Amino acid sequence: MQATVRTFDAATRSGSVFLDDGSEIPFDAAAFDAGPLRLLRSGQRVNIIVAGERLTYITLSTFPLPEQA
Repeated sequence: MQATVRTFDAATRSGSVFLDDGSEIPFDAAAFDAGPLRLLRSGQRVNIIVAGERLTYITLSTFPLPEQA
C-alpha cells in the first residue's frame, strides 16, 4: 500500500501518513525502525504495511516491501 508522509519527528522516529483516500495513520518508532530508512520528509511517497489499524512498516516507494507471510 502507498501513502504520503504528513509528519515525521526525527527525535522520536514517529509521525503520520496520509493514505490516498485522505485518511491519516500514525506510526511509531517500531514501524520506522523496521525499514531501512534514516529520515523522512513531509510529502514523500512511501510504501507501508498496515496490520489491523496499526502501521507496522514504512519505507520509500522506490524500495520493495518485505515478503509478507
